[in-house]
Amino acid sequence: MDNTRRTFIKQSVLLAAATYAGTLSTSAKSYNRIIGANDRVRVGAVGFSDRFRETLFPCFQNHYKELNFDLVGLSDLWAYRRDQGTAFLKEKTGSDIKSCRNNDELYAMKDLDAVIISTADFQHALHTIEAVKAGCDAYVEKPFAETMDDAKAALKAVKSSNKIVQIGSQRRSGENYKNAAEYIQQGKFGPITAVDLVWNVNQPGRWRRPALVAKLKQEDIDWKRFLLNRPADTWDPRKYLEYRLFWPYSSGMPGQWMSHQIDTVHWFTQLHHPRSVVANGGIYTWKDGRKNWDTMVAVFDYGKPNTSDGFQVTFTSRMQNSVGDVGEVYYSNGGELNLITNKVSPKGGLGEKEAAAMGMKANLLGNFDLSKAEIKTATGASMGGDPLTSGHMRNWMECVRSRKTPNAPVEAGYYHSIANIMTNAAVHTGAKATFDEQKQEVMANGKTFKY
Repeated sequence: MDNTRRTFIKQSVLLAAATYAGTLSTSAKSYNRIIGANDRVRVGAVGFSDRFRETLFPCFQNHYKELNFDLVGLSDLWAYRRDQGTAFLKEKTGSDIKSCRNNDELYAMKDLDAVIISTADFQHALHTIEAVKAGCDAYVEKPFAETMDDAKAALKAVKSSNKIVQIGSQRRSGENYKNAAEYIQQGKFGPITAVDLVWNVNQPGRWRRPALVAKLKQEDIDWKRFLLNRPADTWDPRKYLEYRLFWPYSSGMPGQWMSHQIDTVHWFTQLHHPRSVVANGGIYTWKDGRKNWDTMVAVFDYGKPNTSDGFQVTFTSRMQNSVGDVGEVYYSNGGELNLITNKVSPKGGLGEKEAAAMGMKANLLGNFDLSKAEIKTATGASMGGDPLTSGHMRNWMECVRSRKTPNAPVEAGYYHSIANIMTNAAVHTGAKATFDEQKQEVMANGKTFKY
């Protein structure tokens, strides 16, 4: 282990704690503010990302007037994006937007109630801690965390606050997914025997930003602040703008895509994490300097601890052929629950002939439609973004007012992070990754996986 890595492992939690503690004294007024039924909820944006501009803000815009919310501030380390973002938001909202060079300036704003966090993957948990310590509710993009140190620190911070935190796992606000969860949890599906998760694209430009990379100079941003608790690293505009291609700033496919789908496994089964994970893959096609794989398969063993009962989950993803597209299919002995078609059917179930050969009875599911209801939207609104995220954003906004638990609370983020980090461990060590329940640590090759 080199000195840089050893120093990171030893000091990461201490550095994080020092960073987050500094927000407390400047934000007590915000922490103690109680939102009245008629008060306008003042929201800040942490990061003017593509995700925020193209999806999160349009979904916020679908509901903000009806629910009396307002976007009042924007924090971004890069002046170019900061100026672009404030101009964009002023045009869309008709209001002046406070431009903030960093999150310290954002949280120094008077009466800031909530934030929408869409920064680099490795920053989500750390920025969530900043938000709740500053007295703000938060909508935070996934993956929630890429290391267990960050995941544990963020879970503790949120649970010790009275803040509403919605993880950006928008499937939890989809009626078809809610119906699937209910169908499985009521025992109608029978024991799950396997799950296939697929996410395939054919996009050489996915996660690439060459035009922006050419614009960005080191003096334009605070590189050290960007790195947070990651090891000191030489300046690289690609790692700032194309972070999804580079570990440890992102795990790529697992964090961006698998975290969505593995969350449904936890939700439907009420299991918190896999028992073990193995993974294989590589950079087979897009040899552009990236470090994260462009093709992978991860295989998960799920079930209750210390039992022989369980089922297998596979996550397959490739970036050079889109056949298979995106989907989740659950299997039982009686058929399948297909979240591509939103149908439960007897397909693949135990038929009469096959059952009779072993003195058994057929076990075939009936047909059932999972898409029974529409996602709630603002009446008469021209909807932006996608319906799942719009419903998810609305749920968070309603919970900020009601103080009820949102559809994807912090625990959902913590649990998908465990699966994500176990996958990272399998990818980076080549070993079977497991989870130490008592220590809440991911293990590989008999050692705690840190980084």
